[in-house]
Amino acid sequence: MQTTKYFIGFDISADDFSASCITSPDNPVFSTQKFLNNFDGFNEFISLVSKHSIKQSEVIICMEATGVYSENLSYFLASKGFTLCIEAPHKIKNKTKDSPRKNDFIDALSIAEYTYRYTDKLTFWKPKDEIIEQIQVLLSTREHLTSQMTANQNALKTLKYKYYQTPLANQIYEKTINKFKEHIKQIDQEISNLIDKDDSFKNKISLAKSVPGVGLLLAANLLVLTKGFTEHLNYKHTAAYTGICPYEQTSGTSLHKPPRSKKCGPAKLRKLLYLAALSVRTHNQNFKKYFLRKVAEGKNKRLILNNIENKLLKIIFAVINSGVAYIENYKSINPALLKTA
Repeated sequence: MQTTKYFIGFDISADDFSASCITSPDNPVFSTQKFLNNFDGFNEFISLVSKHSIKQSEVIICMEATGVYSENLSYFLASKGFTLCIEAPHKIKNKTKDSPRKNDFIDALSIAEYTYRYTDKLTFWKPKDEIIEQIQVLLSTREHLTSQMTANQNALKTLKYKYYQTPLANQIYEKTINKFKEHIKQIDQEISNLIDKDDSFKNKISLAKSVPGVGLLLAANLLVLTKGFTEHLNYKHTAAYTGICPYEQTSGTSLHKPPRSKKCGPAKLRKLLYLAALSVRTHNQNFKKYFLRKVAEGKNKRLILNNIENKLLKIIFAVINSGVAYIENYKSINPALLKTA
């Protein structure tokens, strides 16, 4: 494996991107240059790299996470064999020195210096599977349509309470709501079809759905989050990322707050876990007994539901990692007890 010699920082906007290349903070290879954010600009950047005899295996390219603005460029460079790193903007900002001036050229150079200084801390980016990418888009579209449908349902409910009724307005809202329901149903079917195209995804989604309270939406969101259940399969890490992990808040003798979850991370996934917890609390005997027992102990009901969310997440990842579907009333045996038996 060749040693990294070059560090390139990108500052990306909707129309263009700036690139700066260094071998160390005091040794620039080429000064910051600007390129169009399209395939002509991408090829122009490749020509500049070739002009300086920079090999793909000798360079790390770093950019801020800018959503769709950097997507085409990322996939293009990955197809050319470059090593990429896409970092959260706040991480770069917190690690780089403040400057009284700010422009695209200064930002690109700062990102290049950040790449040089924190090479050992970087997480390298890999292109997503096409099916995973399509499912993610469909889930986002579904969430957007659902929120719009809810808004229309609330508006229609308000109109029906009015003294003077306006039939045309009611009909428009009713037709719009029915159209939203039709589109959401189509999205659910397409998500199922995409999952069925990949045997591995199909099997793992089936395992996840064997857990009480887990449906297609929750399983599909976890599939996207874990990139096909291949990464981040530690349930504690996922719970922390989702915002349902309680954190201790104590300091000395003055601060003794009860542990609380941060409620950060993806709200959509957190909502689905909450709904799953509500479902098993009502319909699953084991979770229902657990909930009632904790209520009898004086525990807060929302705290108990949060515990159930964590338990569900733990069970989902357990069945995925083991490859065995959920077994009702299963009891694990401590391996140490088997040795002494």
